[in-house]
Amino acid sequence: MPPERPNISLARTKEPMPDESAPAKPSAVEVFKTDSDYLKGDIPEELNDGEAGFGKGSIQLLKNHGTYQQADRDKKKLAPGEKRVKKISFMIRTRIPGGKLTASQMLAQIDLGDDLANGSVRLTTRQGIQHHGVIKGDLKAYIQKINDIQLTTLAACGDVERNVMCCPAPIRNNPVRDEMMEKAEELAEALAPRTTAYHEIWLTDDETGEKTLASGGANGHEVEPIYGPTYLPRKFKTAFALPEDNCVDVYANDLGFLTIHEDGKIVGYNVLAGGGMGVTPSAAKTFPALAKRLCFVPPEDVIDIAVAIVEVQRDYGNRSDRKVARLKYTIHNMGFEAFRAKVEEYFGKPLTAARDVDVHGFDDHIGWFEQGDGKFFYGLNIENGRIIDREGFQLKTALRKILTEMSPGVRITAHQSMLFTDLVESDRERIATILHDHGVKISEEISTLRRWSMACVALPTCGLAVAESERVLPGLIDLLEPEVAKLGLEKDAFTLRMTGCPNACARPYNSDIGIVGRTLGKYTIFLGGRLLGDRLNEKYKDVIPFDDLPREITAVLACYKAEREQSETLGDFCHRKGLDDVRGWTDQWLADESVTESEGAGWYSLSMQARHPT
Repeated sequence: MPPERPNISLARTKEPMPDESAPAKPSAVEVFKTDSDYLKGDIPEELNDGEAGFGKGSIQLLKNHGTYQQADRDKKKLAPGEKRVKKISFMIRTRIPGGKLTASQMLAQIDLGDDLANGSVRLTTRQGIQHHGVIKGDLKAYIQKINDIQLTTLAACGDVERNVMCCPAPIRNNPVRDEMMEKAEELAEALAPRTTAYHEIWLTDDETGEKTLASGGANGHEVEPIYGPTYLPRKFKTAFALPEDNCVDVYANDLGFLTIHEDGKIVGYNVLAGGGMGVTPSAAKTFPALAKRLCFVPPEDVIDIAVAIVEVQRDYGNRSDRKVARLKYTIHNMGFEAFRAKVEEYFGKPLTAARDVDVHGFDDHIGWFEQGDGKFFYGLNIENGRIIDREGFQLKTALRKILTEMSPGVRITAHQSMLFTDLVESDRERIATILHDHGVKISEEISTLRRWSMACVALPTCGLAVAESERVLPGLIDLLEPEVAKLGLEKDAFTLRMTGCPNACARPYNSDIGIVGRTLGKYTIFLGGRLLGDRLNEKYKDVIPFDDLPREITAVLACYKAEREQSETLGDFCHRKGLDDVRGWTDQWLADESVTESEGAGWYSLSMQARHPT
């Protein structure tokens, strides 16, 4: 069951203020929210109007309810005289703080994918779950079923606090990890929207009119004490991490809590503010950013400092131009010290300087580990988070079998993989057998390169995508693996992340290698981030055809192998050497190589044969 909502003092909570710094004319989305009666709008009427989709206003409001209207962007060959018709469907996302689930909840999610979606399930980069291909007539039934298993879609998307992330490793009898996860769940509830619209629309029995208040967090208040009637100017993301384990990429979030512990006890958190990956390529004023240290707070102040930061963003964020409406732009426009002073004002007491503690470790938790209570947990790498059955690869069936037979706890990681918890020694062999019997490699058989790679959904469903990502990254990895082996770099861990557009859902801008869609079939390569996630990378080469990516990346790895210092990581090497020097070295290497132009050519089309269809 979700934890009880914290009792936030409404006397301390500031009433929404007008943003005097922004132009007077609000964006269209702001108008939709203003007129929506706390996110209701015309959704109830349009839900039953017989149309395949919703109107513009409802499309925007629906995001706050956890669903995006999408269209299948794969183009079929039309018959003479045939008119192209948009195939509209919906993506629905489940909000799961810390990625923590029961076996029965995960099984229900898999079943929903078969019953009401396109048959696959996708684990997200924020520890959530989403389904694609849901039709409008099934939306209400789908959301009701999610709430039936004590989960919710409310605030999984939209201009609110989204899924609160937390390191998912289930180390038992560990007060630090237990308290950190509890705090993440507490904050998720504190910042959940309180509107009753979600329950009125999705959880009301059509025959009796009875409302079911299951897990969405509604408490009967019509007025949002934190968000106000227009909610936030843009999405807001929060994560909890440990210095020794930044598996959630805490610096990539609007708000981050770096847990500081001494002698097995949490003494407080360094508060980080202003991270965010998204970029609009047509707008030079947009940029990726890592969060900055704001202050230190003891555990009892976590909720209040989070509320204060959210309120500052509510009141001073840009409500005219959504391209620059995230917290990172609010901080940029105000200046960090002015922002800090404003947070202090809303917080109601002086801020304490952040402690000299930073991230120094990163673990994806893949493989077998002791839990600390005599049991084990197992991290299974799931490529790009896609749970699907296809010929020769029955991952969905294998997971059903594991979840049914052993009933383990489930944790979703920020790298789109899954942890099974509370296992016994005998489960090791059984899990390996089940996976092998269904054509699934155990995590120990996955290459380091594939293990540390990640892709967003991109085409055909994402409306922002300008290039492929999930459907082609496996093929790119296939070609890179033998090259990595030839260079003797099989055991080197570096992050390779690919997205179909600069909006950066797979966090490419702080990875060792980032590959970002530029236009259909062409990409921008970024180098110089690192596994720890605390440094942005830089643009290396632009408008690179997809077929050239294997050679370009191999050249970078060859440079790294030839000129790195001892124990130097790929990202640190590129950062130290400088991309001009790397570019000069690799251009010469590519010119000297006897690789023919035909080698690798055409594999783009082969990779498009839906290895991982969406």
